[in-house]
Amino acid sequence: MAKKYNICLDIGGTKVLGAVFNSKDKLVCKVKRRSTEQGNDTKNIEAVIIEVTRLLLKKANIKKSQINAISAGVPGIIDSDKGIVVFTPNLPWRNYDLRAAIEKEFHAKFYLGNDVNVGVLGEYKYGAGKGHKNIVGFFLGTGVGGGLILNGKLYEGNEFKAGELGHLCVVSEGGRECGCGNHGCLESYSSKKGMAKYILAEVEKGRESSMVASIDENGVFKSKALKAAVEAGDQVSIEAIEQACHYLGIATGSMINALSPDCVIYGGGVMEAMGDYFLERILPEVDKYAMPAIRPSVEVKKASLGDYSNIYGSLALIKMAEKKKRK
Repeated sequence: MAKKYNICLDIGGTKVLGAVFNSKDKLVCKVKRRSTEQGNDTKNIEAVIIEVTRLLLKKANIKKSQINAISAGVPGIIDSDKGIVVFTPNLPWRNYDLRAAIEKEFHAKFYLGNDVNVGVLGEYKYGAGKGHKNIVGFFLGTGVGGGLILNGKLYEGNEFKAGELGHLCVVSEGGRECGCGNHGCLESYSSKKGMAKYILAEVEKGRESSMVASIDENGVFKSKALKAAVEAGDQVSIEAIEQACHYLGIATGSMINALSPDCVIYGGGVMEAMGDYFLERILPEVDKYAMPAIRPSVEVKKASLGDYSNIYGSLALIKMAEKKKRK
């Protein structure tokens, strides 16, 4: 019998990252990021996904008939039961049946879920959350995403909309406007965009920051630029991080008080670039806002899989679906 392989994808607003796993869950090969910035066209993005999958097949020297399943994490609201992308902010998909398109091309089962949910699932099964049963995950990037593992299961909530931890309200009055339309959301302070807003506002007051040149027209910067600014002693950047960590501490404390998880994990590009620096500043804030009776039973840590939390989470999606079928 031909060996079966799982193909796991991380589909983002600007890239697709892919990997092949064998039947023993060993990573066989990977394909680096390919651009998904091909215009406002659903079929173009679909073509990039198909291209990356074909490249993986070629690199691993396997045929379509040897694929066991394909799985992916996708940003936005995902109906994981039906395989439909209900809405995604950075890709041109609205109620789009991505599952049907991929299954038609490769004749293999295709599973998908929200990217941060999938990333937290990957950390739970293969990374920093291994051995824990109740996990709250915060992933810091352009925005702030979240994911929940409750009693050993991924919690997606009503209509698959759970885990929007970036939109916890951390400033009740006079908070910054958020992209979601509300004010005072965690994302407005602790994401790259939130930190960039602080830096630009301080520069407008007459202060100096080397980060100004690194912030693009969308209010986003590379994590390595922030790291370099901090290492150079850029005071405005340091303050932006301190503010971000303060509000992350408030949000984390609130989630600890509400759910009493045994683990909180911080992931995403910002944490990967400078996780220890962030964690040292988040932990004292968590201690302030979590109930003293609950805080000691919660481990707070960085994600350990880096760019591959979503890839391993996609593998976990396949394993979950196969386990469900066997029952």
